[in-house]
Amino acid sequence: MRKLTYFVACSIDGFIGDPNGDASSMFAFLDEEFLGYLGSTWPDTIAVQGREQLGLKGAENLNFDTVIQGRASYQLALDAGVTSPYGHLREYVASRTLDSPDPNVTVIEGDLVARIRELKAEDSELGIWLCGGSRLAGELLDEIDELVIKTYPQVYGTGMPMFGGTGFAVGDFTLEGVRTFGNGVLVRTYARKS
Repeated sequence: MRKLTYFVACSIDGFIGDPNGDASSMFAFLDEEFLGYLGSTWPDTIAVQGREQLGLKGAENLNFDTVIQGRASYQLALDAGVTSPYGHLREYVASRTLDSPDPNVTVIEGDLVARIRELKAEDSELGIWLCGGSRLAGELLDEIDELVIKTYPQVYGTGMPMFGGTGFAVGDFTLEGVRTFGNGVLVRTYARKS
């Protein structure tokens, strides 16, 4: 069974963006050390434009062959004129209103959890990356096998939570590793407790 990994950036207080989803303040922490780590360890999570800028255009996917994101997250790429931001992966967008603007993008309109379970059951050495956003992560919380949280040294106070639209529920995860960077960023990896 393949893993669904929520690989996400957030503030110290657990927000992935301001109330409108803007997380551009986190870009200030994309220094040489941190970008080097992302490029060598998580190249599959870098969008097409970033891959070109970082010399990763033909980089092998190390962790994922599939990405899923919500409509609002995908809209950020569309607003920038990019219809396939992760063209090196199979791209899925959860949306009830979107017609796929790119042959590499498959829109999931129906039963999201059932579709994710189908993807997890596929035979592949690589996993599935839950890219965002907040509501999608909330809907898929019970399906998430791993959390990789890039915590930036900022406090938002309010904003878009890591898991939106969920009621109170406790889900236990085990800390598997912490990587610290000179710029104050932490990358924490958790596995779901069985």
